[in-house]
Amino acid sequence: MIQALLLGYLLGTIPSGLFFAWISGAGDVRKIGSGNIGATNVLRTGKKWAAVGTLICDAAKGAAAVLLARTLLPPGAEIFAGLGAVLGHLFPVWLRFKGGKGVATYLGVCLAIYWPVGLAFAATWIGAALVWRISSLSALIAIALSSAYFLLLHQDAYAGLALILSLLITWMHRDNIRRLLRGEEPRIGAKARAHG
Repeated sequence: MIQALLLGYLLGTIPSGLFFAWISGAGDVRKIGSGNIGATNVLRTGKKWAAVGTLICDAAKGAAAVLLARTLLPPGAEIFAGLGAVLGHLFPVWLRFKGGKGVATYLGVCLAIYWPVGLAFAATWIGAALVWRISSLSALIAIALSSAYFLLLHQDAYAGLALILSLLITWMHRDNIRRLLRGEEPRIGAKARAHG
């Protein structure tokens, strides 16, 4: 399954946020806010369309990895491709292994592996965001429940992948968790100053 893992990884390394922030005129998103290349940090530039584009493309690369592996490789390869896509987004070789936090890419993986879980994940994120208006908290809640969604919908084969990725993405949010505990995590849409 090395082929599937590599396929997923290469797709996952595509830096959508870097591209959309640059073409929107916001500059290098790595020098803004959290320094993250994900959609939430792109939104902090004030360029909403760039953030939406980042979200869609980051999800699309996760979905593409799963669908290509399912089409071209033996059964079960989609699990490794999904894992690779999220790892590629988190640790892209082109950006010195400093990428995003994997939420949108994981959403794309879930949608492609079993779309009802993907929809449940998205609905959970939206519901939590409407209540608390904090992107990281919404993501952490949705991610924490994703393995259970696979189990509840009798997709046990994918629950293990969901658990691994959930733990990994939660670990990538460790700074957000610290800020949440201190009550300092920014709200959705809040602009941030550039680093330096």
